[in-house]
Amino acid sequence: MIVHKSVTAFAPATVANISCGFDIMGFALEGEGDKVTVEVDDSPGREVISITGKYAGLVPQEPGKNTAGVAINALLKAAGKENISVKITLEKNLPPGSGMGSSASSAAAAVYALNRLFGNPFRTIDLIPFAMEGERAACGTAHADNVAPSLLGGFVLIRSYEPLDIIQLKTPSDLYCVVIYPHIEVKTSDARRVLRRDFPLNVVTRQSANTAALTAGLLTGDYSLVGRSMNDLLAEPRRTMLIPGFAIAKKSALEAGAIGCGISGSGPSVFAFSSDKNRADKIADAMQKAFREAGLNSDRIISSLNAPGAKVINEVDF
Repeated sequence: MIVHKSVTAFAPATVANISCGFDIMGFALEGEGDKVTVEVDDSPGREVISITGKYAGLVPQEPGKNTAGVAINALLKAAGKENISVKITLEKNLPPGSGMGSSASSAAAAVYALNRLFGNPFRTIDLIPFAMEGERAACGTAHADNVAPSLLGGFVLIRSYEPLDIIQLKTPSDLYCVVIYPHIEVKTSDARRVLRRDFPLNVVTRQSANTAALTAGLLTGDYSLVGRSMNDLLAEPRRTMLIPGFAIAKKSALEAGAIGCGISGSGPSVFAFSSDKNRADKIADAMQKAFREAGLNSDRIISSLNAPGAKVINEVDF
C-alpha cells in the first residue's frame, strides 16, 4: 500500500566535461536548479506532468519525452511499481540548452523525490542510472556527468559506464567557478552532432594526460597544473562555432586572472576557475563584457566546487 503524500525535491545545476573530461567529469553549482513534486496513489498506472517556472514553456509535457517523466518511469520499473498513478509537478528554473545540466536537474530531482516517497529503497548513488534515462530522452545519450553531481553534489569522476563506477573527488575549498550563460540555446543533440567520431592516437593520448593531470591538480591544490590541464582537444574545437563570442570571453577570463576556462557541458555557457572570490567577480565582469560586445546578454553564477546535491525541501501527508 502506498502512503499518500507528496514530496518535493531540488536538484542543482551542474558544469560538465571540465574541458578535457568529456562525459566523465562534472560538479554541482550552488543556488540554481529545478524542483520536482511527486505524488502517487494506487489507481491504475499513468503519469501526469504539470510544469511551472520561468522556462515551463520550453520543455515537453508528455511523460515519455520529459526527462523527469522518463527518469521516474525507469525508477518505477526497477521498483516493480509500474501500475501506480504518478503526478509530477516540475518547476523549471533552468533554461534548456544552456549547458548547465537543465535536463539532468529535472531528472535528478524527480527520482530523488520519488525515492524518498517510497521510503528510500535506493541509495542516492543508485538513482543515477534512472536519471541517466532522462538524459537519453533529452539528447540520445545516457551520460552521467551532469546527473551524478546533481544527485550527489560536489565534483564527480565517472571511471566507467559499463559497469557504472562513480568517484567523488574532494576539491579545494578556496576554488571557485564562474559560469556565464549567454542568452542563446545550444541543444545537446546538436552539440554532439558536430563532434568528430575518430581521433588520432596522439590526440587521445594528450587528452588522457590532461584529464589525469587535472584530477591530480584538483586533489593536490596545484592550480598551475589545473590551468595547464584544461585543454580540450576533442569537443571544444568543434563546439566553439556554436557560441558567438566564446574565444573573446575565454581570452578575457584568462586575462582577468582565471586559472582556466572552457565550455560548460555542451554550451553555450562558459565556465572559468578562480582561487579567489573577489577575482571570480572580476572574471565574471570581463566575460559578460565580452559577450555583450558579441551582441549577447548573459547571466552569471559564482559557486564553489563543493556544492550540495539533490535534497528534499518539502513533504506533505494527505
